[in-house]
Amino acid sequence: MSIRAGLGLVFYCAMSSVSLGQAPTPAPTPTLAAAPPATHPGKSSPYRRMKLSERAREFYPAVWGIDRLRVSSTTSGNLIRFSYRVLEPKLAKALGDRESTPYLYAPRSHAMLQVPTMEKIGQLRQLNAAEADEEYWMAFSNKGNLVRPGERVNVIIGKFHADGLLVE
Repeated sequence: MSIRAGLGLVFYCAMSSVSLGQAPTPAPTPTLAAAPPATHPGKSSPYRRMKLSERAREFYPAVWGIDRLRVSSTTSGNLIRFSYRVLEPKLAKALGDRESTPYLYAPRSHAMLQVPTMEKIGQLRQLNAAEADEEYWMAFSNKGNLVRPGERVNVIIGKFHADGLLVE
């Protein structure tokens, strides 16, 4: 029996005792059963994180001079952050080029996200000269939460393409 139906029954019983001239009995207070604790406080991805293949681990450092490619969503979900570590500054120069526009493409929703430009700050990306063993990032606007954690995305910056990165 639902709580609402139980309350109606208690109300009806209390009213019927009043109409019969008997002293009204206090209605018992309904108690709710405690909800079982959630095993996972947040949603987790149904996909397993795949390790990069040996060939991919060799490709990005050799061709682009970077490694540790990572795409993550902010807690609000309004920004998607792409970060990478520079190994060879000369090869990684293409990622920080002011002339190339970075895009994040989500094949599932066909969304093409761009780096937002703030009025007083400028673009939400690091454009200074790349240095070895430093981590760099850029943030893509995800207005409307088109890209969610657990999805695969592609990052495109000029001629640079990183396909199939998992959003964490």
